Amino acid sequence: MTDTGQDWTERYRRAVMNTFGTPQRVLVRGEGAYVWDADGARYLDLLGGIAVNALGHAHPALVQAVTEQLGAVGHVSNFFTTPAHVRLAERLLEIVTPGGAPDGSRVFLANSGTEANEAAFKLVRRHGDGTRPRVLALEGAFHGRTMGALALTHKAAYREPFAPLPGGVEFLPFGDVAALADAMDDDVAALVLEPIQGEAGVRPLPAGYLAAARRLTADHGALLVLDEVQTGMGRTGTWMAHHGIVDPDGGGTSPVVPDVVTLAKSLGGGMPIGAAIALGGRAGGLLGPGQHGTTFGGNPVSAAAALAVIETIERDGLLHHAAVTGKALADALAGVPGVRTVRGSGLLLAAELEAPVAKEAAAALLDAGFIVNPVAPDALRVAPPLILTQEQAATLVDALPAALATAGLRTPPGAGRAEETP
Repeated sequence: MTDTGQDWTERYRRAVMNTFGTPQRVLVRGEGAYVWDADGARYLDLLGGIAVNALGHAHPALVQAVTEQLGAVGHVSNFFTTPAHVRLAERLLEIVTPGGAPDGSRVFLANSGTEANEAAFKLVRRHGDGTRPRVLALEGAFHGRTMGALALTHKAAYREPFAPLPGGVEFLPFGDVAALADAMDDDVAALVLEPIQGEAGVRPLPAGYLAAARRLTADHGALLVLDEVQTGMGRTGTWMAHHGIVDPDGGGTSPVVPDVVTLAKSLGGGMPIGAAIALGGRAGGLLGPGQHGTTFGGNPVSAAAALAVIETIERDGLLHHAAVTGKALADALAGVPGVRTVRGSGLLLAAELEAPVAKEAAAALLDAGFIVNPVAPDALRVAPPLILTQEQAATLVDALPAALATAGLRTPPGAGRAEETP
């Protein structure tokens, strides 16, 4: 007799640490943008493993790449390398900034976004070299849960149980250029930013902020570190979210070029991988032999998966598809009664509701066959596979009014409007 979802949940409770709470469903298979649970119910996966499953589930290109690589060599120690490791690093240098990364740029491959941010934090400390003790981050920031990444994360509930954390990190008001200018000085090692704060409710940086951050960090010799773990790899309709943000003082055509970019999530399409990319010789040469490492970083199976993701995004035109589908979805969601506004870009969106009923609405949508995330009390986040069709997206829009009604939002004041990253 096959175990039911309830059976598996009870086994989970007895065997797994309670770090995530009770699972909402037990998922057993997926295909494209859909998943099925242990009881046979189907769901449109509009969260994609929290912006991870860029190609959806069981994509043939990803399955083939992983299978072939595992059949050749699955792991080597970091005393050696593999062609997949080298090819992926080369490809990341090609796409991390338009026209390719400058000479001297280098890639460190890790296993997750948290580990990529840990590597970036160590780059920052090496750059500080004892004379630049301060690191700046923003209120609302989320960069991971290991000790270094947690030090850069703002939310007190995440930080306080594990104090003391690595010191020197200061949090500035979100999007406040004047506050950034006041805080910046020659004793700052780095400024760490997310182009769109995903865990804070999908909050894009205000227009002009990133360009001002680049100028201020350059003027004071600090590194500009962009955490693109959630926003990178086509999620917003460009390879990196910051590619769509230009410097208005630079003629409106030149994207901001940071010193360090961190990636994970969509990079592996479901396989565990992260990357810290140092752009240019100043940042690229900061870490030497013995100063950082990881047993599984650069694993050839995960690297092969990431290469398949990049190749499929290019071959199938998924950057353009994500931009167009995301714009259509944002516009449609903004027209749903009870939605105040829609934030984000491409296929990283949050529908801000007229009342704090996101948790109840997400539960109603799950019962109706849709996976979304109540990222804030009044906001529903969607970060679906980049292969999501407009027809599939429309089914969410059709289902949302009933879910909001179930959540208690029965007579909303009016429709909202879409707010995309400039």
